[in-house]
Amino acid sequence: MKIRVIGGGLAGCEAAYQLLKRGYEVELYEMRDGTKSTPAHKTQNLAELVCSNSLKSIAKDTGHGLLKLEMGKIGSLLLEAAYKTAVPAGGALAVDRELFSKEVEKGLKQFDNLKIIREEVTSIDETIPTIIASGPLTSDALSKDIDRILGEENLNFFDAVAPIVDEKSIDFSKAFFAARYDKGGEDYINCPMNKEEYLRFYTELINAEKATLHDFDLKVFEHCMPIEVMAARGEDTMRFGPLRPKGIRRPGSDERFYAVVQLRKENLEGSAYNIVGFQTNLKFPEQKRVFSLIPGLENVEILRYGVMHRNTYINAPKVLNEGFQLKSNKNLFIAGQMSGVEGYVESIMSGMIAALNLDRTIKGQDLLIFPKESIIGALQRHLVDSTQDYQPMNANFGILPELQNPPRDKKERKQAYTTRSLDLIDKMSL
Repeated sequence: MKIRVIGGGLAGCEAAYQLLKRGYEVELYEMRDGTKSTPAHKTQNLAELVCSNSLKSIAKDTGHGLLKLEMGKIGSLLLEAAYKTAVPAGGALAVDRELFSKEVEKGLKQFDNLKIIREEVTSIDETIPTIIASGPLTSDALSKDIDRILGEENLNFFDAVAPIVDEKSIDFSKAFFAARYDKGGEDYINCPMNKEEYLRFYTELINAEKATLHDFDLKVFEHCMPIEVMAARGEDTMRFGPLRPKGIRRPGSDERFYAVVQLRKENLEGSAYNIVGFQTNLKFPEQKRVFSLIPGLENVEILRYGVMHRNTYINAPKVLNEGFQLKSNKNLFIAGQMSGVEGYVESIMSGMIAALNLDRTIKGQDLLIFPKESIIGALQRHLVDSTQDYQPMNANFGILPELQNPPRDKKERKQAYTTRSLDLIDKMSL
C-alpha cells in the first residue's frame, strides 16, 4: 500500500522510517530542492536541524530524558542517528548537524520501498493515507489547503534562531571551558560577566534595533523566546535564564560571576559554537555590535546570524484525536510542530506515533494511546485538552499526573516519575 509523508523534517523522516520497516511503500515529499526553501533552512538535507543542535537532556530524572527512554521502547531511527553523531554537551544530547542529516538519510535509503520526491505539495489528496509533517514553515499554498481541510485558519507565531560563531575568534583570555557543576567536562565555552559588564550589555540589548516582521502578528512561544524579548521583561530575567551563573566556575578558581553566557558545540570539530539561549530578531549589524559587548566575544566572527521566521501550528483540540489523526478524516494525520508539540525530540515522537497509528488504522486496530503517566501519553492528551488558548507543549514532568505518596527528596521524586512511566509502558503491547 502507498502512503504519503509530506515533509522531510524530523517528524516526517521518523514517520517514513516507521512505515518503511512495516513494509509500506512510502512517498516522502520535501520541497527543498535547491530552488525552493524556507526562511530558516540553509540546506536541502533531510532532517535538517534549524534552531539549535541540541536534543535536550538525556538525564533519566528529566522530562526530556524520560521521553527518549520511552521512545527507545519502540525504536527510533532519528534518536539512533543522534547518538551516533553526538558532540560533547554535558548532560544534553547535541549533534553535528550535517553528520546527523547524513545518518538519517542513510537509514531511510536502506529501504527499497522509499521514494523521495523533491517538489512542493500544494494540495492534499484526502483519499490517500497521508501524514502531514510539513513543519512550522509550511508553504502558503499547502497552508491554504490544510485550512480548507480543517475548516479553520491555522494559528501563527514566530520562532527564533540563535547565532553561530567561529571558535577561533573567541578570546580565551576571558572565556573558559567548563560545564555547569562540572557535569560533562569541558563541553561549554563560558563568557563571564561582572555586574557592570552585564548592565551595559542589558541596556544595549533592550535598546537595540530589531528587524521588521511582516504579515503576521508577533506571538512568541515561551520556550524559544528571543533574548531581547526576555531581557525586556526585567533587568534580572536573563540572569535567571540562559545567563544563570550558578554552578559555573573557572577551573582552578573560586571566582563568582554576576552572569555567564554559554556557548555549545555545533560540530564534532568544535570549530563552530552556538550562543545558548540567544535566539534573536535583532538586525544583523546590531547582533554584531551588542553581542560583541560580551567578554570574550569582542572580536567574534559570526558564521550565521540569528533570525526570526514564521511558525504555524493548528488548533489541535478541535481537529485531532490522541493518535495525531484528524477527527474528520481517518486517512490524514498531522505530526511535528504543526500539531502542537514543541521541540526536536517531541516532533520525532509525534512522527513515530502518527505512523504507528496510521498502520493500526489500516489494519482496523485501535489507536495506540500511551499511559497518561508517560511523557508520550501526556503529550497525546495535550492534543485533545480543550483550552481557550492552545499553546505548543514540550516534555516536562509538570504535564504528568501527581505521584501517589511522592518522595520528599526532589531527585527521588523525579526518578519515581521515570520508573512509573517505564513500568507501565513495559506492560503495553507495542
